[in-house]
Amino acid sequence: MDTNRFPHQLARTRRFTLGVPRAFTLSPDGNRILFLRTRSGEDRTSCLWLLDGDQERLLAAPETLAVAGSVPEAELIRRERARETAAGVVAYSADAALRTAVFAVDGALWAVDLAPAGPQPADGTLRREDLNGAAGPRSVATAGPVTDPRLDPTGSRVAYVTGGALHVADLAGGGDRPLAVPEGENITWGLAEHVAAESMHRTRGHWWSPDGTRLLVARVDTSAVRRWWVADPADPARPPREIAYPAAGTANAEVTLHLLDLAGRAVEVDWDRTAHEYVTAAGWDAHGPLISVQSRDQRSLRVLSADPDTGRTTLLHEQRDAAWVQLIPGTPARTASGALVHTADSATTRRLLVDGRPVTPEGLQVREVLDVTGESVLFTAADEPTETHLWAYEDGLVRLSDGLGVHTGARGGGALLISAHTDRGRAFRVTRQGRTVATVASLDAEPSITPRVTWLRVGAREIRTALLLPSWHRPGGDPLPVLMAPYGGPAVQLAVRARTWFLCEAQWFAEAGYAVVVADGRGTPGRGPAWEKTVHRDTLSAPLEDQVAALHAAAEHCPDLDLGRVAIRGWSYGGTLAAAAVLRRPEVFHAAVSGAAPSDQRLYDTHWRERFLGHPDEHPDAYDRSSPIGDAALLRRPLLLVHGLADDNVVPAHTLRMSAALLAAGRPHQVLPLSGATHLPTSEAAVEGLLRFQLEFLRDALQRADQPD
Repeated sequence: MDTNRFPHQLARTRRFTLGVPRAFTLSPDGNRILFLRTRSGEDRTSCLWLLDGDQERLLAAPETLAVAGSVPEAELIRRERARETAAGVVAYSADAALRTAVFAVDGALWAVDLAPAGPQPADGTLRREDLNGAAGPRSVATAGPVTDPRLDPTGSRVAYVTGGALHVADLAGGGDRPLAVPEGENITWGLAEHVAAESMHRTRGHWWSPDGTRLLVARVDTSAVRRWWVADPADPARPPREIAYPAAGTANAEVTLHLLDLAGRAVEVDWDRTAHEYVTAAGWDAHGPLISVQSRDQRSLRVLSADPDTGRTTLLHEQRDAAWVQLIPGTPARTASGALVHTADSATTRRLLVDGRPVTPEGLQVREVLDVTGESVLFTAADEPTETHLWAYEDGLVRLSDGLGVHTGARGGGALLISAHTDRGRAFRVTRQGRTVATVASLDAEPSITPRVTWLRVGAREIRTALLLPSWHRPGGDPLPVLMAPYGGPAVQLAVRARTWFLCEAQWFAEAGYAVVVADGRGTPGRGPAWEKTVHRDTLSAPLEDQVAALHAAAEHCPDLDLGRVAIRGWSYGGTLAAAAVLRRPEVFHAAVSGAAPSDQRLYDTHWRERFLGHPDEHPDAYDRSSPIGDAALLRRPLLLVHGLADDNVVPAHTLRMSAALLAAGRPHQVLPLSGATHLPTSEAAVEGLLRFQLEFLRDALQRADQPD
């Protein structure tokens, strides 16, 4: 293993995401697949590709396009919410027949016809005329810099947002016209608001009707939302960026939905927005507009159909929960016959429902609905939390993926694309009737470090735990200091049977002399509703207890673990958990690295925080229990706080206030600010330097672990 090279490789490859194909769309006959991918594991420019039969061809390479603009601010925000790390063609939209696709590069709109390809240069040199036969991508005139272009299903027109206004351009040269223009500076049409994109899986704000004659459009008014400013102290000449950030307990954006025709005539969709202010999902299928709306306390979720002519809504389904109703990507949906597809929770299982009837068994946890075609539903689910598999339901239930790992997919015209992420890496294959007919190449870099994982199920709760030891370690040798490396909270699993960047990173720490323990305790996804909702009103106590249990169980399995030298590191929620660990359990944890951590939950956004803790005015004690800032005076161990100064999700104020509280209590600590970094640092210097800095901090901190407090 090349341990010295790994930090640089992790940074250069954007955590091994470059070169991985994604965003697949299959043609109706299943013979062609459109997707995005960079051209190598270190190339940061994403391109548009087409798999035609078993042959790949490059449709659009950004450097061949005459682009002179820059990425609009609204698009930068959309990419940050999506954690997009590449440049170039990072999103596209295609018509239903997969004849045409559109995309934006640096604010300019382009269209490409998906016609049969001409020969490509043998030396790989690309010219614009070489792409897509003779024509290549063609520029589409727009009224301004483009955000989120969406092609209508017939392939005739593209809707996009510029300057907060929703426009439609005719691809045949029929001009460009605005359909909805902001009435004020705090209003946008066709974009998702902050909490929708960050917390609800809804990244879009406009949806075409199947015939391409009308649109369902979100209007967002942030007038009542509190304003915050994010500045870069390293560049005092640059003005701070204003963001409308709805902190817990404060006003949300006002979101309404409108049905627009191509002449600009509008009908507002009518529902009780006082009782259900969140729009969590929206779309338009053959049966009409379909939306989900949620109450502020998130205990009620309603599925509504809307009359496209009058805007009147009809209640199709309501789900209630004493804690919160979990939002499942891809739901709600409808089959060709109109049967509603959604999920429902029992005490132990999240099940798939079709037309009100459970079609999955107890113990199989539904994760995401990927596609509904005809009466068939394609979805992912897990009966073992370290794995995820691809399933289909029509007349019966069928598992479509095999082997250990994390699987997902897409389909069209009898073809199925299966994406498999295993301990050997990533693979993408196209099957028909169970037989592989083509593959899509993954060009991601081969990690210089291979995770060596021992899988454990610890304690009465069978907490899924990964133990990583140095490759050079021999049983009975020198005691190993321990590094706990959890996320530990909602939305993210780390203990999965795949060669993830995180487990590679964990092995890098192991090669430096640590026993690394990665445990997914209560609150993490994949174990069912009761497991997830253990953290209701207290997001730290149970997860911290489970980290201690995993530590002790790992030490029982491997007696060489030195429980007198235990550190913990984490990012985002994991950073909060790491800080809480050294503050509340210093007899167990002897040092911590807390990165981008929400230290005061009152500073985090409404939808995410109130889901777990309730409204801060009604449940102040829940926020106190879940905010480590209140325990600052308890610090007795070395603590490193890290934060990106351009973070607009968990704003830097969290770490700055935590540091101030520690100083006021007379508690020494370290703070590492990352200039220009957002919630997910991507610059090579930041990623590589931060990894090496943490290692040195932990070495020094654990050398002092045996000293008196």
